[in-house]
Amino acid sequence: MSKGVIYKALSGFYYVASDGKDITCRARGKFRKDNNAPLVGDLVEISLNSETEGNIEKILPRKNSFIRPQVANVDQLIIIASAAIPITDPFLIDRIATISVFNSCEPIVCINKKDIDPADELYSIYKNSGFKTVLTSAETGEGIEELRQCLKGKISVFTGNSGVGKSSILNRLSPKFNIKTAEVSQKLGRGKHTTRHIELYELEDDTFVADTPGFSSFDMDILNETNASEIQNAYREFEPYIGKCKFLDCVHLKEKGCAVVEAVKNGHISKTRHENYMRLYEMAKSVKEWEIKK
Repeated sequence: MSKGVIYKALSGFYYVASDGKDITCRARGKFRKDNNAPLVGDLVEISLNSETEGNIEKILPRKNSFIRPQVANVDQLIIIASAAIPITDPFLIDRIATISVFNSCEPIVCINKKDIDPADELYSIYKNSGFKTVLTSAETGEGIEELRQCLKGKISVFTGNSGVGKSSILNRLSPKFNIKTAEVSQKLGRGKHTTRHIELYELEDDTFVADTPGFSSFDMDILNETNASEIQNAYREFEPYIGKCKFLDCVHLKEKGCAVVEAVKNGHISKTRHENYMRLYEMAKSVKEWEIKK
């Protein structure tokens, strides 16, 4: 029995990196019966039928998993954004960051296309909110080495709205990836979906990165499974003020005596981030209690 990591899944076949070899595997029927299909990123035990073919016998315990995209054991979500066409709405960043926190991933904000727009305001919002924030240009290579350092020894998934340069950044990190890219529509201000499936690319030993389809396919169900009162826990810049409000049950919207609201007024917390928090709170609040999965 050998161990490995699933780096690609297509048409019922699972491609496993094991001991320096690529093994094409099928999954035993028991996984389908238990409604526990293997996912890209899974650590698995496999039996070998030949030097290049085998069967998945066991899925080792997962750190986390997503349904959309179908990927497991993610250490970091690299949220690719842009202040150039297509311009990223900070609310999209906050939605992904919140999903990341609630699924035990570290969110990292990477603002691409610095050669077109320096994104000073967007960079300031997330840097000052406690995020690891990197400015890159897939076109010139600026910031790529800093991003590479963030990826070392991790399984990282790249996500963000279409056209911001996810695939282009991956190709800059390693030209051998040769991932297909597409031009951004100047008229619509968005890119085409060039990524159709999830695949882990080995950047170096113990360092894997994955491109994903555009933001619209990212797993939103996690927010639907979250009590509205827990959304504040995903906003790390709120932490110094939690427990200092006038009322113990304060949810930090517009309440009098709210320490978070006061910090926003004083410029210690980004107004944009707080507005996004309120939107996410209302989204979570609209889900009925009986609909929240326990």
